[in-house]
Parts: sequence; structure tokens; C-alpha cells
Amino acid sequence: MKKITFAAFLLASIAFTASAQTIPAKAGEMTVMVGGAPMYPSKNIVENAVNSKDHTTLVAAVKAAGLVETLQSAGPFTVFAPTNAAFEKLPKGTVETLLKPENKATLASILTYHVVPGRLQSKDIAALAKKGRGTAELTTVQGGKLWVMEKNGQWWLKDEKGGMAKITIADVNQSNGVIHVIDSVVMPK
Repeated sequence: MKKITFAAFLLASIAFTASAQTIPAKAGEMTVMVGGAPMYPSKNIVENAVNSKDHTTLVAAVKAAGLVETLQSAGPFTVFAPTNAAFEKLPKGTVETLLKPENKATLASILTYHVVPGRLQSKDIAALAKKGRGTAELTTVQGGKLWVMEKNGQWWLKDEKGGMAKITIADVNQSNGVIHVIDSVVMPK
């Protein structure tokens, strides 16, 4: 595996947050714009996600899976949040099928595969990847594994099926964790 130098780490950290716009909010909060809405560090994951126009499918899925209460709890959680466009990459009819009540357990398993216990900022992920000789192995709330690696100045997730998702916006702080926006849905075995 490729050795990560401090310069590469610095460049990757800058690239990690380049697509997010940070703006000051009331009471000195620094927010990140996601899906056209500010994400407030004083609000929890669900309170922020419902305002992102890029995450309406994810919010609907979280509700259908009965995970709202969990993602409003103290956590902390690290959520790799797929956008609507990420869900659209799935085979036609997949989302509609997963949202059916009889598929609640399967949907919950897929969604909890996108969640890692604890608050992992991009700097923490980079440090874990450095220790892992370029790749960080994460255990999800679902119990599966995800691998995070840097490739061409971007950070990527690899799922158990070999699928890849790029982290497009990192370090979106929440009161109960952190969100990293991803461009594809990751899938467990």
C-alpha cells in the first residue's frame, strides 16, 4: 500500500472539504451547506438531514426503517450519507422495493451499514488509513466492514461487495456525530 506523507495528508484534508461551503450561523456556529441547507452543529443528524434537498430519499428510508429515534439519540455516530443521486444509481425499482413495510429489516440493515459508532472526522480517518498503510477498516453499526482509502486526492469507501463510493463533502458536524456525504450507496454482503 502507498505510504501517506504529511503533505499528502494535508492535500487530502483540503480536498476532503473543498466541495462544502462553510458559513457562520447564529450564535457563532459554523455550518456546512449540504443540499442547499445549512447543517447546524447544534442539531442532531435527523434534524439537519430533513433540510437537505439532496437527502430526501435517505430521510424517507430512515423513516421507513424505523431509525429516526436511533439517529436522534446521543450517539455519537459517523454517518456516510448517500445523496438522492446515489440512490438513483441502484437498479430500477430497488428503492421502492426497500421502502415497502415487508422489507423493513433489509432496509435497516443497509442503512445501518452506512453508520459507524463514534465521531470520525476526516483527520481521524486519515490517521487510521496511515496506520493501515493507506486503508482504514471500519466496523459498521450493522456489523459489517467498510474500508476507507485515498485515491487521486479523494477519499473513497469500499463496501463488502467491492462497490466504491466517493466522499464528496466531509466533516458535517452534528450534535450527535458527523456526516460525510457520499455519491453511491454502499452495500453489505
